[in-house]
Amino acid sequence: MTIPTTRRQALRNLGLGGLAGLAGGALLRAARNHRKKLPVAAVVTQYREYSHADVILGKILEGWQQLGGPGPDLEVVSVYVDQFPDNDLSRMLAKKHGFRIARTIDEAVTMGKKTVPVAGVLSIGEHGDYPFTPDTKQHMYPRRRFFDEIVAAMRRCNQFVPLFNDKHLGYRWQDARHMVDTARRYRIPFMAGSSVPVTWRYPAWDLPAGSPIEHALVVGHHTSESYLFHALEALQCIVERRRGGETGVTAVTALRGEQIRKAEKRGDWSRPLLGAALRAVDAPTKNLDQRIANPQTVFLLIEYRDGLKATAAMIPDAIGPNPPKYSCQLAVACQVQHQAEPFACWMKTPGIPFPHFTELLQGIEHMIHTKKPAYPVERTLLTTGILDRLMHSMHPQKGKRLLSPELAIRYETPRWKFANEENPGKPEGTRAAWSRSY
Repeated sequence: MTIPTTRRQALRNLGLGGLAGLAGGALLRAARNHRKKLPVAAVVTQYREYSHADVILGKILEGWQQLGGPGPDLEVVSVYVDQFPDNDLSRMLAKKHGFRIARTIDEAVTMGKKTVPVAGVLSIGEHGDYPFTPDTKQHMYPRRRFFDEIVAAMRRCNQFVPLFNDKHLGYRWQDARHMVDTARRYRIPFMAGSSVPVTWRYPAWDLPAGSPIEHALVVGHHTSESYLFHALEALQCIVERRRGGETGVTAVTALRGEQIRKAEKRGDWSRPLLGAALRAVDAPTKNLDQRIANPQTVFLLIEYRDGLKATAAMIPDAIGPNPPKYSCQLAVACQVQHQAEPFACWMKTPGIPFPHFTELLQGIEHMIHTKKPAYPVERTLLTTGILDRLMHSMHPQKGKRLLSPELAIRYETPRWKFANEENPGKPEGTRAAWSRSY
């Protein structure tokens, strides 16, 4: 593959010193403990530059920097592509790397055989020309269709291998529940989710498991479904570490304008936490009342079953100075009992060549080699369900509080492993994280 000038220039602009600057200590450990490359299949919506297929599969094909050199101990052997735009990369990459462009999802998983010859499957249903639901503005990516056809191929062969689903499990709660229940029924190691929980944190703070969290808030700047999912995953990977572990959610509400101010008076969200989160992401903290009154500002209230109240504060100008192109500006703040200052950190996603996807891919690699998920799919099941209910509250229900008895989802707090502790070239005061099998 000839790497586009834009990618090469971006790497030079980053000023990162070699591969270790991107992948951190976990990559250094992987280089010392090299394993046999395991074959994987992929099912993707589109494969174009900077798509999720590119920044995930591209690191398997072209190395962590996507410029050659070492990469994960995986090998792409077959890919099903649902749509081929004019700027498609998959066919050119197939010629270069020798993987099969499958005509069907079954063929991608089985390579046309009566067995499953791959060690894992990556389902990447992000990007592409797909419709939106007319009432809730949810993008109807074919993630459940991908999942069902992947599992059907495994069932036909009576052979089940680990499966990763990129981002949320589906635009509908029913799809997400079906996918998790099906994976459990056939004992398929199953992971899903955003790259945000494993990206770099500024400062390099970790909230100890069992922390007594009193309030929590994530701040962001956009209310699209895709962006809100990142915000919810950022919030959830922190609050799941509270005392008692995750218990699920009872209700959600989307608020605007005067509703936001009334919620503050009730104690549903904390202005000091909002200020801490804005400062963490280097966003302005002045004129908050005026900015909250902006019709584009939306506060999303999440009521947990154990009494915790959390907020996703989406304020259009909650952006730090000079954000990298394609970056995701999100910060999480928590008030912890008996602590004067809140826990607050910026979950910063660097731009090109998207090293946070390196951290996500290391979790996928871990699952495929060990057949044990690096972190629980129940986290993404919960965030998918919260997102679906919030999209309904925000659009057709116009701020109605929606009960969510279906989201009584419990799971054990993952045990975090920070991935770049050994990297001498990492930016000061930062670290990326992914959690071990729980």
